[in-house]
Amino acid sequence: MRAIAVSAFRAEPGLVEMPKPDPGAGEVRVKIEYAALNPLDRQTADGAPEGAVPPVFPLVLGTDFAGRVDMIGSGDNTFRVGDPVFGRVPALPGRPGAYAEYVCVPQDSPIALVPRDMPLQLAAALPTAGSTAAQILSSTAVRSGLSLLIVGATGGVGSFLTQLASARGTAVVAAVRGDERRRMRALGATAVVDTTEGPEALETVVRDLYPDGVDALVDLVSADTDSFAAYTALVRDGGVAVTTRGVAAPAGVAWADFRLAPTAAVLDELAAAVARGELTVPVDMELPLEKAPQALVQNRAGGARGKTVFAI
Repeated sequence: MRAIAVSAFRAEPGLVEMPKPDPGAGEVRVKIEYAALNPLDRQTADGAPEGAVPPVFPLVLGTDFAGRVDMIGSGDNTFRVGDPVFGRVPALPGRPGAYAEYVCVPQDSPIALVPRDMPLQLAAALPTAGSTAAQILSSTAVRSGLSLLIVGATGGVGSFLTQLASARGTAVVAAVRGDERRRMRALGATAVVDTTEGPEALETVVRDLYPDGVDALVDLVSADTDSFAAYTALVRDGGVAVTTRGVAAPAGVAWADFRLAPTAAVLDELAAAVARGELTVPVDMELPLEKAPQALVQNRAGGARGKTVFAI
């Protein structure tokens, strides 16, 4: 089968031919039709966390997928051959990723049925970004009528988070790079600020709308303490700040370092919301699998506008 893999950490990803995997006990094999790009994919290519079990090379990249079950391993069956499914490949040592024609995943992993009439392309873009947005929203304890500042709102997570928060009645201030006002307002943002206009632009808008500061901050971008601190200064006393980049917050700020815990139940909820027309999946571009290495390089530079999916 065709796959995008690296031969060593920090090596350039490339197209390779690999044997088609066979499902083990309790697993299903999925013939993938679409895979989605996530920042985690390039991070996987750069190296394993300290203390992690060394991977098996070549290491197939990719986390999110959508396709159809084409083989079922031994044991109890949750799915049937032919079922349209989407999900995340578990982060287990030696397990190939989703940038491939086939993948084997446990039936009890984050994998769910794709609702009827929902395109597989959209389903592939949901698992990581959608689950992250849904679980961040619950972790911030933002309630209807409160305010939320999202830094990096144009990417996959930010786009989902804007929609889910505004659907709760939360006022969203979207901090973006470039003129994204029309797009972000269509997703439900109350205010949209182009951060390239200068550091004062965001503070001016926030202080005009919320003199005491916003109730919650979700920073999807800042990779250093100083940058994160500048945004946390816009949170009111008693508010909460969430980072997805593992950055420490200044003293005196209620802080959460978010870690995703994906489940099939969350996937079901997200897919149902899409099927009902309550949630829009922000697919920015579709590329053939062979273009994945170039897309990973572009993703490293930041500035994503929604999700990139690969047709396989």
